[in-house]
Amino acid sequence: MNKACLLCLWWLHSYLTVQGDNTLNQRMQAFVEHNNTISDSSKSTFLYGGVVRGDSTKKELSLVFTADEFGEGLPVIIQTLKEQKVKGGFFFTGRFYRNKAFSTSIQQLKNDGHYLGPHSDQHLLYCDWAKRDNLLVTKDSFNKDMAKNLSAMKAAGLPIQTPHYFIPPFEWWNDSITAWSKEKGLTLFNFTPGIRTNADYTYPEMGAAYKSSQWIVDWLKGLATIKPNGLNGAVILIHAGTDARRKDKFYDRLEELIDHFKRKGYGFKRIDELLESE
Repeated sequence: MNKACLLCLWWLHSYLTVQGDNTLNQRMQAFVEHNNTISDSSKSTFLYGGVVRGDSTKKELSLVFTADEFGEGLPVIIQTLKEQKVKGGFFFTGRFYRNKAFSTSIQQLKNDGHYLGPHSDQHLLYCDWAKRDNLLVTKDSFNKDMAKNLSAMKAAGLPIQTPHYFIPPFEWWNDSITAWSKEKGLTLFNFTPGIRTNADYTYPEMGAAYKSSQWIVDWLKGLATIKPNGLNGAVILIHAGTDARRKDKFYDRLEELIDHFKRKGYGFKRIDELLESE
């Protein structure tokens, strides 16, 4: 894959996260135009060695959820997925797994057959926001932090598979982090760039960076119609909880979102099934 194209795509994704809005169609079209410059000989898409999209020839997508500090949305998410008969992927930090307030929900996720994986222990920032090649952790500190995350999973009675899928904290990593993850038996992946559901953590006090749930829903539905191959193979990330200053919780729109894409002919796959060939 052309790395220059990947850098361009990721820059555009980051830019759209923090800038004020133009019209939705203009911004979706801008994303699509840049995304169309990327080519890959495989059916999946990679960024800095991490998988960011499954097979784009199949009308399948996957829902994944992350959490570190907040997890108040888990009861709603668990109930919605059960009613919709959809299996999700849940990636939590070690301190989240150790938090007794979430023990019941974590065990329910396990019992319901959802995928559970690591998200680092202390939600570390692995590399510089402005200069991505600059690591902010050593290999030793990365390994020790990850070991604590996996230990917390084991203590909760959760299976550690090999390879085991892993979403990096802040959804921010580079080639070195991907390589270190692989050495630990972890397959690093992330949400599909451009989906914008990851903006569900924002709240009004953040100004132009804030994205309402309605804005996110409209963006995602629109992107599926304008983007080549729609959302085939997409990984959609939703936070399992957010700061109390966000009253408009995106996970409350989960049922609507699943219903919509089912009507459009999409199948929902658990993340290990969506990426099983990687």
